[in-house]
This record gives sequence, C-alpha cells and structure tokens, in this order.
Amino acid sequence: MTTSPTTPAPTGFTKYQAFIIAILAILQFTVILDFMILSPLGDTLQKTLHIEASAYTMVVSAYAISAGISGLLAAGFADKFDRKKLLLFFYAGFILGTVMCGLAESYGALLIARIVTGLFGGVLSSTSYAIITDLFKMDQRGRVMGFVQMAFAASQILGIPLGLLLSELFSWHAPFFLIVGFSAAVWVIVLLYMKPVTDHLKIKNDHNPIQHLIKTLGRRDYQIGFLATTLLATGGFMLMPFGAAFAINNLHVSNKQLTLMYTITGIVSIIFGPLIGKLSDKVGKYKLFIAGSMYTMVMVGIYTNLSATPLAVIIGLNSLLFIGVSSRMIASQALMTAVPDMKDRGAFMSINASVQQFSGGLAAMLAGAIVIQQKSGFIENYYVLGSVVIGAMGVSIGFMYFINQLVKRKLANKNA
Repeated sequence: MTTSPTTPAPTGFTKYQAFIIAILAILQFTVILDFMILSPLGDTLQKTLHIEASAYTMVVSAYAISAGISGLLAAGFADKFDRKKLLLFFYAGFILGTVMCGLAESYGALLIARIVTGLFGGVLSSTSYAIITDLFKMDQRGRVMGFVQMAFAASQILGIPLGLLLSELFSWHAPFFLIVGFSAAVWVIVLLYMKPVTDHLKIKNDHNPIQHLIKTLGRRDYQIGFLATTLLATGGFMLMPFGAAFAINNLHVSNKQLTLMYTITGIVSIIFGPLIGKLSDKVGKYKLFIAGSMYTMVMVGIYTNLSATPLAVIIGLNSLLFIGVSSRMIASQALMTAVPDMKDRGAFMSINASVQQFSGGLAAMLAGAIVIQQKSGFIENYYVLGSVVIGAMGVSIGFMYFINQLVKRKLANKNA
C-alpha cells in the first residue's frame, strides 16, 4: 500500500491517509450538494423556465439515469488507469457539467447540463471507493466510510438553505457557480497532493475493456454483491421521495420547520457517522449491520405510522431513524469494498454504483405506485410503504450474510 508518510495522525491513520479521507469526503460533498441543490430550486426553476412539474422531474431523474449508464460504460476501463487520473478526469467533467447548469437559460439547456453532470459525477463515487479500498485495510474501512458518510449529512444541512439563500440574493444560477468554484479548488488539491494509485496495475490483466466488463458481471460472487446493493438501495430510497410531503401534510411541519428538521438531523448524522464507523471496525461490520437493520426497522415502523405530532418529537424520531440508516449504510459499504479482487475493484465499484442509481430510480417508482397523495396534499399509504421497506431490510440481512461469508474467505486468503 502507498500510504506514506507513515507518521500517525491523532485518528490512528497516517497523515497521508487522513488527507485522503478528508479530500475524498469533501469531493463527495460537492457531488452530493450539486444533486441536493435542485430540491429548493424546484419552484423557482418551474416558474423561471416555464416548465411543468413533470418536466422538472425529468431534470432531476436525468442525472440519476445518466450516472447509472456512465458507471456501466466506465466499468471496463476503471482498472486500466491510475485511479488518481480517473478521479481528475471525471471530476473535471463534473465541474464542466455544473458550469453548464449555471449558464443554462432554457429547459433544454438545463436538461442537457444535468445529463453531462451525471455522466461524469456518476463515476466519482465508485472511483473514490476503489481508492479507499486500495489504500486502507479492512479493519480501517468502517471508520473511513463513517467520515465519508459525513459528506451526505453536510450536504443535507447546507443543500436546502444554501440553495434558497443564494437564489434569493442573486439568482438560481448562483448555487451552481459556488459549487464550481469550490470544486475547482478541490480538483487542484487532488492534482498537486494526491499520489498515484497504481497497485492494481501491477496485476496482469489481458482483458480488453468489454471483456473486463463482461467478466466482472459474470462472476457469481460479484453478482451476489450487486443483488445485495439492489435490495439495499431499493429499501433505503423508497421513503425519500415523499419524506418532505409526509412531514408537511401529515405531520403538520411548516417549510421553515422542515429546514430545521433536516439541519438537526444532518448535524446528528455528522456526529454519529465517525462513531458508527469506529464501532463497525471494533465489533464487526456484519454484526453492526444486523443491529442497525433491526433498529431501523423499528424506527421506520414508528415514523411511517405517525400523525400530527409535536415538532420536537418529530425531529427526535427522524434523527434516531437516520442514525439507524447511517449504521446500515456505513457497515454495508465497508463490507462491500472487500468483495472484489484488486484487479476488478474499479469495474466492480462502477457497476455497483450504476446498480445503486438504477435501484434508487426503481425505488422512487415503487413508492409512487404505493403512495397516494390527495388534493389536500395528505399522503395515504405511507405506512404501507414503511412495511415494504421493513420487509426489504429484513431480506437484506440474509443477502449481507452471504457477503460477510465471502469477505471472511477473502480475508483468510489475504485478498481483501
């Protein structure tokens, strides 16, 4: 492993490892923020660009669809190059797509910009995870994932209020240009200070990109990982599309209170993410995944059956729910990094990211088929959606058991 200098940082990582964790977490933050920023801009974009709600939905989904496609297209090439160079290439494309979003003056231009942004942004997470797997041992990856998970929480805290504030002070273009400026600085730091990640290139691999993609897709142990990701993503994303509508119309939370709820939930996630990651390294990823799943199933059952409830109780329950969600995500992601062999990590992570994107879209479709929103805005059958999510989480425990057994065998062979 190329992790020098070897001087330990206060966290137990070397100084260079601490830098890698920080820069990858910040990079993930910019990518997720770019996606999150569209939520508060929805009403403004519909009025400014004179588009219907269905057209705006296409702007949102275009990113996920193009990200899923790009992951598959990039999979065959993902293990053929220095991972640092891949990261820089796709991050540059992501920045270009975000510039296009900021410059867009019509619906068509914005739609194309989101497709471009997704094509490049969709590969960044998988490349980051491949780098993490190459540079960190298995007994460190829970903590690493815990820190990277903070990017999701931070984007949740800043996405909605930042989008609203900048659009009100300047225009809806402003949030995108802020992301561009910040991302450009991150790109330069990666260029100057990240070392090449090339250990996987030392392993002989004569397959061309198409053969490499087909071979990776065809391996039975990898297929179990893809199926587990499908189930994890489907169960994890089903509640999200109607989460805000349920809080506003069923729980009687105002828009300002909703911002407060997301902010507090994000802060709680930031605090608990590293702690959960450290715990997963200590007690075992699969054990924590089981405990987190059981706990989350209970919290989902409680939350999705709520009616009008005091704000403090809602915030408390929502925060507790997200602690469970974070524990499942951190533990499962750390386990999943050990599934592929080093020579296949880039391809596996790219395909896995695509599976996650497509599964998230499927989850949204399933949620829309189950939930009914009345003219008054009231959400019906949210508790049914909760029951489906609970069932999916229960089944995922079984799938992750097979993943855990596979990882144990790889660790015994020192191949993870």
